[in-house]
Amino acid sequence: MSIQVLPDELISQIAAGEVIERPASVVKELVENSLDAGSRRIEVEIEKGGAALIRVRDDGSGIGARELALALTRHATSKIASLADLERIATLGFRGEALPSIASVSRLALTTRGADAAHAWAVTVRDSAVQAPAPAAHLPGTSVEVRDLFYNVPARRKFLRSEQTEFQHTARMLERLALSRFDVAFSLTHNGKSVWSLPAAGTAAERLQRVASICGEEFAVHVLEVRHQSESWRLSGWLALPTFSRGQADLQFAYVNGRFIRDKLLGNAVRMGYQDVLFGGRYPAYLLYLELDPVQVDVNAHPQKLEVRFRDSRQIHDFVFRTVERALAATRPTHQSSGSAPTDWLHRPNQAHMHLPEAKPGGHIADAYRSYVTTAAEIGVSAARDAGAPPLGIAIAQLHGIYILSATVDGLVLVDMHAAHERVTYERMKKLLQGQTMQQRLLIPEVIHLSPVQAQAAEAHLEEFAALGFDITRLAPAQIALRAIPALLAGGDPAALIRDVVADLQEQGHSRRVEDSINHLLGNMACHAAIRAQRQLSLPEMNALLREMEGTDRADQCNHGRPTWIRLTIADLDRLFLRGR
Repeated sequence: MSIQVLPDELISQIAAGEVIERPASVVKELVENSLDAGSRRIEVEIEKGGAALIRVRDDGSGIGARELALALTRHATSKIASLADLERIATLGFRGEALPSIASVSRLALTTRGADAAHAWAVTVRDSAVQAPAPAAHLPGTSVEVRDLFYNVPARRKFLRSEQTEFQHTARMLERLALSRFDVAFSLTHNGKSVWSLPAAGTAAERLQRVASICGEEFAVHVLEVRHQSESWRLSGWLALPTFSRGQADLQFAYVNGRFIRDKLLGNAVRMGYQDVLFGGRYPAYLLYLELDPVQVDVNAHPQKLEVRFRDSRQIHDFVFRTVERALAATRPTHQSSGSAPTDWLHRPNQAHMHLPEAKPGGHIADAYRSYVTTAAEIGVSAARDAGAPPLGIAIAQLHGIYILSATVDGLVLVDMHAAHERVTYERMKKLLQGQTMQQRLLIPEVIHLSPVQAQAAEAHLEEFAALGFDITRLAPAQIALRAIPALLAGGDPAALIRDVVADLQEQGHSRRVEDSINHLLGNMACHAAIRAQRQLSLPEMNALLREMEGTDRADQCNHGRPTWIRLTIADLDRLFLRGR
């Protein structure tokens, strides 16, 4: 074929292929425009999963009558005007492709009215031809109606899934947008039936309620709130407790300056923050918001704007990782915590409704028990009740050589003694080695063959390798010599570790492979050094372990992510035995 200029209609349809994948993509583009217009309420109506109809109505600033036709022209936007604007984008949309791309593959109608306009104006697009604007009735704001998506591109339409599947994609997309702006009310209607409606959330309790509505009540109950700020960045949101881990990465939401993204760098940073407390093969759940100067992030890196590039990727990775790690380090026993073991079985609905007197802490049960016999265990109960009890109470017994039973002010605590001692030992080992990297010199330097690019990357990061305990020099364009390694990693495969570290340095500018390897080794050492099952402990030994747990970071989980303790209050026991029902 000879070179030729493509017709405008085909150009628009090609552009639509990059932006409009399915009905959910249309909803994303239209709702983002509504948010950029300052809307405080956005209503979305769809029919047949969005293939038949998508209608987005907002109360934003609207579009002026003179600019109405221009809004449907490719590469026409009010959000950037120069290269400087492109380098500090603070809006969700900016390319000016959404409306014309959607119009090129559907039958589109747009009605809009500014706050000060006497009436609204409406315009329609048929077969890529923009009709003349006409007066219309409409409240201040904008409504965009998209019918028969892909009607003129049958090859694209046949790739749409079932109505229910497309509806689910649209609902998930709108939920992600609702989590990005708590100050905006959202509603979704499908086939004339209201699916959900979310009022604007101004207070902390209202925001958490919206999170519960979208992510589930269980998620909202098992979260830590995060708020951390440096001179350049701010990270806020919610981290699920390690015990609320998932079998898949289905509850992971990350936003950069209000934009939902799927970013490997942020995902890796969060995952590393969880690495010491998460059970193998499980995924963390989180909802995080990273805010930074728009100049420091390039949002124009992906056609659908789902990926971004950071100018200081290494520093941002470390900032997110350290923030998550510090937040999870606080997962230790407190008076307010119910423990780290799942308690779902406590809250299953009971059908019986017996009316029995409800037991109260410190009531007749404790009095009867105190009068029964004075033993070492009883002294523990008395101390727990009378003398400002610690979070894990006072040990009173050991069960089957595995669990510690402790009495608390309002109930009891069960502790897995091996899992708890494993965490205490592990954290103690890490503190002893903090900032101390012992080296072991190799009698014969090991020559490692790399690609020239990898060898150059290794040479450029000699200081980082030295800080980790390695002594390396470059011998040739594709060779390096390893002369010393961290003493703790002696006997391993340092060449493979060096290659992994170099790969990380090339991709991310930093690596934690060595720290992870050392921590893994320390974790195994702590596991072998921990109290084994069936070992009998005295009451003082049990209490000493409980006190250590209360002062140890991440004591809610062992090194492998298993829970270490659970609290049962009198109310929980009453529920189990149907008292008061």
